Amino acid sequence: MLKRNLGNSGIECSVIALGTWVMGGWMWGGADENESINAVHASIDAGINFIDTAPVYGFGDSEIVVGKAIKNRRDKVILATKCGLVWEHSNGEFFFETTPKGVPEGKGEIKIFKNNSPQSIKLELEASLKRLQTDYIDLYQTHWQESKTPIEDTMAALLKLKDEGKIRAIGVSNASIEQMQTYGSIDTDQEKFSMLVRKAEMEGNAEYCSESNIALLAYSPLAQGLLTGKITSSRKFNEGDVRKNNPLFSEESIIKINKMLNELIPLAEKHNANIGQLILAWTFNRKGITHLLCGARNIEQALDNAKAGDIILSREDIDQINSVYNKYF
Repeated sequence: MLKRNLGNSGIECSVIALGTWVMGGWMWGGADENESINAVHASIDAGINFIDTAPVYGFGDSEIVVGKAIKNRRDKVILATKCGLVWEHSNGEFFFETTPKGVPEGKGEIKIFKNNSPQSIKLELEASLKRLQTDYIDLYQTHWQESKTPIEDTMAALLKLKDEGKIRAIGVSNASIEQMQTYGSIDTDQEKFSMLVRKAEMEGNAEYCSESNIALLAYSPLAQGLLTGKITSSRKFNEGDVRKNNPLFSEESIIKINKMLNELIPLAEKHNANIGQLILAWTFNRKGITHLLCGARNIEQALDNAKAGDIILSREDIDQINSVYNKYF
């Protein structure tokens, strides 16, 4: 498994990380705890040492599941979680409304607020440590950025936690270059990025992170399963599944994307890989993209993701993939 550093932190992580949003069930049509725990164990056994979660994933449920899964394997894991999205009080900057299952068409009974204040961060960290059954977090990230709290105050609180030994590295997520510059010495930036969603490249985050030795962690690198080639145009998504009303998952879009992926099957077979693994390898070869956060519901998906970390693509392979992509987009 290929490994890379988290910026200047001195922490080395597998290029394929386990993303655990799905394990909270929220926005994903539910989740099975035993299958989730087995997926964590399979990931670790396959060489993945990097696990990313967040309090808001299932309103604590994802962290609880991860905590149970790594209870006797904490020394094998680089553990990342986040702060800044709160739902138990209304302090902060209103973000959106939801339900325990997912974002509905109308209003939901759960209100999410952005809050990166020092007081909130301290409370969130203690709650995360309890749910994760650990006394330190390897990478602590602000989940979303907000306008009420000065970034300097947020960073001072994070540095204090680092001095206390409760966190080892500091990161941001869903941040602009200007915001990263204001934070100063951060180790990571987590952004949504895939072959189909390239905002991190278009807005310059990938270039900035590459030049600044900041690790860029790409979430949804398989576009929520769309780039595996396993989702058919007849697929129906359950209520509460974040993909249900996403235009990328329309029948027309799925047909087009699968047609593109089918052209890459011979190249995937050349590397003894499936389409999803080939796409992941292409993704971590993009400039500035250092690690991929790949979700998994079960052992099979976890092992599929892990195998991508062993694939070595040549310049010719990458050019071929780019050429096929350019025919469709």
